[in-house]
Amino acid sequence: MKVAVGFDHRGVTLRDRVLREVADAGHEALDLGTHTAVEPVDYPDVARAVGEAILDARAERGILVCGSGVGASVAACKLPGIRAAVCHDAYSARQGVEHDDLNVLCLGSEIVGGELAGELIRTFLGARFAAEGRFVRRLRKVAEMEER
Repeated sequence: MKVAVGFDHRGVTLRDRVLREVADAGHEALDLGTHTAVEPVDYPDVARAVGEAILDARAERGILVCGSGVGASVAACKLPGIRAAVCHDAYSARQGVEHDDLNVLCLGSEIVGGELAGELIRTFLGARFAAEGRFVRRLRKVAEMEER
């Protein structure tokens, strides 16, 4: 699977760990930057880049890292078809994919360390959407909300 990854200047502290986890899980990272914390990078720009990579089918899933994960999540969810969430526990990372077809994992570099980030990434990438009645029905309702 191709995984679009993006970091703002605060999220770059988890950059190496995220890229390593994606590769170790047997996936290919589409690295959309940033590469350094020296210059400020606005999280909406990174969220747009990751979201558009998914919408353009250049990636199947995405991982966004900013300071808290919240801004990246809010921004990414503005793109129709992107289902992004902050997940700082494995249960949410797994169930978000299985029940809600989460396609972008958002992490806060100031909230989680490398070990937990690794666990969350492995869980997110290993989970699959349970395309069953109630979950599909709920996603249709979300799509209707996006169309409005």
